Amino acid sequence: MPSAPRDLQELIEQGPDALADVRAVVDAALASGAPTTPVSELRHDSAVLRPSQVLAIGANYAAHASELKLRSESAMTIFSLWPNSLAAHGATTTWAGDVATQVDYEAELGVVIGTPARDVSPQEALDHVWGYTVVNDITARDIQFSEAQWSRCKSFDGFTPTGPVVVTADEIPDPQDLWLTTNLDGHILQDASTNEMVRSVAEIISYLSKTATVPAGTLISTGSPGGAGYSRNPQVFLHDGSTVTVTIEGIGSLTTHCRVI
Repeated sequence: MPSAPRDLQELIEQGPDALADVRAVVDAALASGAPTTPVSELRHDSAVLRPSQVLAIGANYAAHASELKLRSESAMTIFSLWPNSLAAHGATTTWAGDVATQVDYEAELGVVIGTPARDVSPQEALDHVWGYTVVNDITARDIQFSEAQWSRCKSFDGFTPTGPVVVTADEIPDPQDLWLTTNLDGHILQDASTNEMVRSVAEIISYLSKTATVPAGTLISTGSPGGAGYSRNPQVFLHDGSTVTVTIEGIGSLTTHCRVI
């Protein structure tokens, strides 16, 4: 392409025509028999590289709120994730064992905003979605419950893996009808549907847009279902050598390897 977008953020900012151009080039290349490389042979980066912002929603599944003894307030719990926490499918996330000892997994549906949303209704909200991805909102529980805010405990380097891809919104007719699972070292520990959300994707976008414009490229992590390691008896945490895979129906599987130093 003479003016190919350099990354997803640029593609989003260029608008629907740019996406149509990319699709046309790909379709023409495939039709002409151009050689391809299997996705399994590619090295991934974070599905989003330069998001306008990364917002996360807390306590958005009743089971998760209950197991962590959190209240599902009438007002939405919102916090930011720092961009240094973004990580790739297949990457290794490393943290210091003397800083955090209770590091937990959280399967979450990630929503990528395509056009700025300002004061939109829930009925209009999904029109502003560019696509969906998988997020593992890794959390240092010992830090989370020792502080009044949640950003630092979830924003260690590599604590927000995303991917393996962003699926365009047209491929997900209903974001409230997707199945999420978390597999930790061969054991399924989370297994739920997005229809269990306290607030839907559309409601989240609408709520955020009431006080500030949600810019194009924003990644919203929409909350995690029940089954967190902190609440289990005995508790289950990520440790040195752990491999955790979060899968969302229709999007894919996001794998993270863990290293404690």
